[in-house]
Amino acid sequence: MTSNDIQYFELQPSDFAEVIALGNKVHGDGYLTAELLGSYYQQGIYSGMNAGRIARSGNSLAGFRLAFAAGQWLPDQWCSPALWQLPPDEVAYFKCNTVAPQFQGQGIGGQLLLQSIEALKQQGARAGVAHLWQQSPGNAAVKYFRQHGGVLVQEHPDKWRQDSLNGYACVRCGFDCHCSAAEMILRF
Repeated sequence: MTSNDIQYFELQPSDFAEVIALGNKVHGDGYLTAELLGSYYQQGIYSGMNAGRIARSGNSLAGFRLAFAAGQWLPDQWCSPALWQLPPDEVAYFKCNTVAPQFQGQGIGGQLLLQSIEALKQQGARAGVAHLWQQSPGNAAVKYFRQHGGVLVQEHPDKWRQDSLNGYACVRCGFDCHCSAAEMILRF
């Protein structure tokens, strides 16, 4: 399949089972659950639209982007709002971008990001923050976000450790994750 065969849609509850399966396949068992995805879906909705997107090739889920609308999520201990140079209620959150292995390298992840940005802008956001996996092969996650205008805010060692101790199996570390996150902001 080529990127010309890919169609993009707003994330819907009918997509949840496929999104959970792909997320856990790519990121590790326990990364997504029905409860988590239901919450993430609600956090993406504002002004009648969801910032979450999916990509399909025919009947196959090629990828997805989960994003939270500004004002629909709360910064936690892994966030540095004082460094964002914007009020937190004007900043969206990019939860994750996932592309099925057989569809990687076709620009799908970038297109999912651009479509989420357009939705977030319509919702009133002025920027989006993400925590990028620094141990991704070749640090591809950080490089990808930087290519789209993302700027490093702060590094966070052991970002996903507590999740791994609570049942998330990191694809690199297993149930004792010590991966670091690059907190990055992308202004619109």
